[in-house]
Amino acid sequence: MTVQTTEKAKIFDFSHFRGDLFGGLTAGIVALPLGLAFGAGVFPHDPQLGATAGLWGAIIVGFFAAAFGGTDTQISGPTGPMVVVFAGLLASLTAALGAANPSAAPLDITLMAIPLLFGAVILGGLLQIGMGVLRLGKYIKLVPYPVISGFMSGIGVIIIMLQFSQLFGSKPDGGTVFAALSAIPKALASPNYLALALGALTLVIVFFWPKKIGKFLPSTLAALIIVTIISMFIPGAPLLGEIQAGIPSFIIPSFSTSTILLVLEAAIVLAVLGAIDSLLTSLVADNVTRTRHNSDQELIGQGIGNTIAGFFGALPGAGATMRTMVNIRTGGVTKLSGMIHGLALAAIVLVAAPLAAKIPNAVLAGILVKVGLDIIDFKYIKTAFKGPRWDFFLMMLVLLMTVFVNLIIAVGVGVFLAALAYVKLVGDEQIKAVGEAVPVRVTDEERELIEQSDGAVTMFDFGSPLSFGAAADLGHHVRQRMKAGSTAVVLDFSRMTFIDVSAAHAIETIAMDAKDVGKLVYASGINETVKSKLIGLDVYKALTQDHIFTDRTEALKAAIAATSGMNKTAQPV
Repeated sequence: MTVQTTEKAKIFDFSHFRGDLFGGLTAGIVALPLGLAFGAGVFPHDPQLGATAGLWGAIIVGFFAAAFGGTDTQISGPTGPMVVVFAGLLASLTAALGAANPSAAPLDITLMAIPLLFGAVILGGLLQIGMGVLRLGKYIKLVPYPVISGFMSGIGVIIIMLQFSQLFGSKPDGGTVFAALSAIPKALASPNYLALALGALTLVIVFFWPKKIGKFLPSTLAALIIVTIISMFIPGAPLLGEIQAGIPSFIIPSFSTSTILLVLEAAIVLAVLGAIDSLLTSLVADNVTRTRHNSDQELIGQGIGNTIAGFFGALPGAGATMRTMVNIRTGGVTKLSGMIHGLALAAIVLVAAPLAAKIPNAVLAGILVKVGLDIIDFKYIKTAFKGPRWDFFLMMLVLLMTVFVNLIIAVGVGVFLAALAYVKLVGDEQIKAVGEAVPVRVTDEERELIEQSDGAVTMFDFGSPLSFGAAADLGHHVRQRMKAGSTAVVLDFSRMTFIDVSAAHAIETIAMDAKDVGKLVYASGINETVKSKLIGLDVYKALTQDHIFTDRTEALKAAIAATSGMNKTAQPV
C-alpha cells in the first residue's frame, strides 16, 4: 500500500463518503458518554454546566480540528490529560477567588472563574496555532517515552482518584487530587449503596461488554443507557440533572492581575499537552492507515478548535486515540469523518439533551474510571524490569510528580533528567570510541610504525564527534591510557565531523598537559569545520603548528622521527 500525505488532502472529499459517514457517526456515539463524563467530572459544584461544556467541547474541537487539521482520520475532543489540566486550573482559580470573596457560595465562585478559565483555553488555542505557524510540530514529538508513559499514567491515576468518591454517591470538594483523597474516607464511611451498585454495574458493563456487540453499540454507551434505565425504576442515586439544550452562550474572556500567572501557566500546559496528545494520536493513525500526517497543520487545526471552544465555554480537546481508532475501523478515511462526528453530536445534544437529567453521576464516574485505567500504561509497567532500570525510575518519578506535584513540573523534570541521561550515555560511548594505539582501526603500515616506536609514540583516534557529555572525562581518559614512557602523542581527528565548545577546550587541556610534561603533540585529519571552531575559540594555537598533518600516517612518521632523533620524513600542512 502506498504512503499518502495529508498535505494535498481536500476538506470536502466525497470519494469515501459512505465510510466517512459511518466512521463519523460511530465516533460521535462513542464520544457522547465520554463528553458527558469528562464535563461532569470537571465541575463538581455544577455537573450540568460541566456536561454541557464537555459535549460542546467534543462538538466544536471535533469539527474544527478535523476541518483545518493535518490528520485525515483524527477525531478530537476532550481527553483525560486535557480535562485534568482544566480541572486543576478551575480548582486553583476557585481557591484564589474564594480567598478574595470569603462570603460567596461555591457555585458563585465557579461562575466568577469561568471568564478566566476559558480565557486560558482561548490563549492555549492561540499558542497551538502559533506552534503550527512556527513549524514546531516535529520538535514537540521529541519527548522520551518513559516521560510520556509516566505522565499519561499519572493522568490516569488522577482521573480515578477524582471519581472514586463519586462511585459511592458523594463528590470531592474541589477538583484537586488532595481534595479527592480527603473525600474518600467520608465516602467510605457513609456510602450511597444504590450509587455504588450502579457504579459497579457500569464497570462490569464497560469491562465485559461483548466485543461483537461493541462494534455496533460501544460499551460506554451501553452502560450509559442500561444503567440509566435501571436507575429510573430504583430511584435514590444522585443524578446529573438537565443540561443546556441550545447553542452555548458566547463568553468574553477576562484576565485579572491576581490570577494571570495561573491562567498563563495553564494555557501553556494545555497548548503543549494538547499538541503532544494530538501528534501521538496522529502517529497511531499513520501506522494504521499507511498515511503521513502534517504535524504543523494538525497543530493549527487543534488550535483553531480550542480557540473557538473557549469562546463558547466548551472544554478544550486534543486528538483522541480511541475515538480515532473507532473512526478508522468503521470506515473513516477523510476529514469529513471528523466533521460528521461533530455534527452528529450537535444533533444529539440539540434534540436529546433533556434526557441527560436522568443519568446517575455514578454511571459517569464508572465510565471515567475505565478511561483512567485505559490511560495507565500497564503494558510498559509489566515489562519495565526487562529494560533499563533508569527508564522505569524516570517513568515512576514523572508519574508521582504528575499526581502529587504539578503536571508541567513533572514533564519538565522528566525531559531534563532524560536529556542528562542521554548526554551521559552518548558521552560514555564517545569516550569508548577514542581508540588508543594498536586497538584502533589502523593500516598495516601504521601498525608497523607504532610497533617501531617501541612505546615512544601514543596515538589517539577520536572515533566520533565529541560533545560536552564526553568533554569532562576526555582529558582524564587520555592521561590514564597514555603509554608509560611515551614522549609523543598523536591526536587523530579524521572521524571527527564537528566539535562543540566543551570538547574543544578539552582538546586544549590535553595538548597543554602533554606539553607541560615535555611530550610532543601531533595532530592529523582536522577538517575545515573543526579547524574553524578551534580557531574561533582560540584553541587551535594550543596545537604546535608544524606538527599538524592532513594524513595520519605522515603524522606518525613525524612523531617517530622526532622521538628517535631523526629528521622529519614528511612536510606538515
